[in-house]
Amino acid sequence: MAGILLYNAEIVNEGRRFKGYVMTDGPFIAHTGEMDSLPATGAGSLAALISEADRTIDCHGMMLLPGVIDTHVHFRDPGLTEKGDMETESRAAIAGGVTSFVDMPNTKPATVSSEALENKIKRAQEVSSANYGFFIGATNDNLDELLDADYSRVAGIKLFLGSSTGNMLVDDSSTLSQLFRKSPALIAVHAEDEAIIMAARQKLSEECGESIPVERHPDVRPREACIKATRRAISLARESGARLHVCHISTAEELQMIKEAKAEGVKVTAETCPQYLLFDRNDFNRLGSRIKCNPAIKEASDRIALLRELLPGGTIDTIATDHAPHLPSQKEGDALTAASGMPMVQFSLRAMLELSETEPELEGLSTERIVELMCHRPAELFGIDRRGFIRQGYYADLVLIEKLPRPHKIEDKDTESLCGWTPLQGMSVGNATNLTMVNGEIAYEAGQHRKAKAMALGFHQKQ
Repeated sequence: MAGILLYNAEIVNEGRRFKGYVMTDGPFIAHTGEMDSLPATGAGSLAALISEADRTIDCHGMMLLPGVIDTHVHFRDPGLTEKGDMETESRAAIAGGVTSFVDMPNTKPATVSSEALENKIKRAQEVSSANYGFFIGATNDNLDELLDADYSRVAGIKLFLGSSTGNMLVDDSSTLSQLFRKSPALIAVHAEDEAIIMAARQKLSEECGESIPVERHPDVRPREACIKATRRAISLARESGARLHVCHISTAEELQMIKEAKAEGVKVTAETCPQYLLFDRNDFNRLGSRIKCNPAIKEASDRIALLRELLPGGTIDTIATDHAPHLPSQKEGDALTAASGMPMVQFSLRAMLELSETEPELEGLSTERIVELMCHRPAELFGIDRRGFIRQGYYADLVLIEKLPRPHKIEDKDTESLCGWTPLQGMSVGNATNLTMVNGEIAYEAGQHRKAKAMALGFHQKQ
């Protein structure tokens, strides 16, 4: 007996948009195709498919997309669970059409050993609503752990070249050289130069006194820190042949360096985040510490450069959220004392779809391209097993997006993250998540969560 039939949907997948259907069977997609290809009667007709299905959903007027794969989240579990945890943040993900996530290692304890990794996987098995994967973190002294890890179960190695939440800075030159030469997996880098940040912080403390205004955060963590660290990471990848993924790119200069390195044949890919596409430093006057994150949001010219590199053929390979919840009380303070990071996973897809329709710099950015950046390319880049596409035999991770009769203003009360707020408060969106499926089961429908079984992601590491 087949599972669920979704039909009359506007399917957006692999660069195409067409009126189609998807039939599931257990956790997998059994059949998918165009409505026009179905025979009028008999076997394989719409009537026959409807009679075979356990449930049918007429998706007229709605878009059916592959589930989003967010390869950069901080779900705060273990040790920082007053901000969010695997259960609450995965529910927020599902509400936004994110069906799979890859969590970062800067928790307490940090995920820098096989034991810590196994504990995280066990926790996710117990409580996660979305499919789950994890990075293992690099330190100055855990190279043996990194080399022994099972990278069919691990997305890659997370390397902090600048300190951030969790303070996992790796600054030993010998360790970095060995890591890049010996790594059996992708190295995902937080690229900020620590010495530049410390010097900028000292200079601003002398200039501003006891409190540095939060709108000076882009000066506390200046663009030069990102540029120098990214240049260093690319150089290490060039010399070693390692696969490098530069996370949360925020400057035009980094984009240019990566474009040139790709042209040379360096194995480097680029990620940016919705916050760098939606905001620039002028927005600190309006939103204050809500948009304080590391790396810092930069100039309007950087935002425009990032937007342009989203277009087909652009330098950016993936969009991920760097979802990093903090309690409102932790976000209070100045450029030094307010916590860095923001919750983004629930509204990332909706915001990007809205941005593609309303941002003049993105004329020509299609929903097909958004799906490529948020679904297809993350699956390809990280070698994620049978996800990220609407294909027969792939896992049935799907999201149904409906067009709203009138725009909806996102409010703090809408967020399902434990922290209870969103930097997108007040943003008008004309779309909503109608339904999310995880492994062939409905996990979210019409604003209500349902029980669905999430799975551990499998990875195929490329060399």
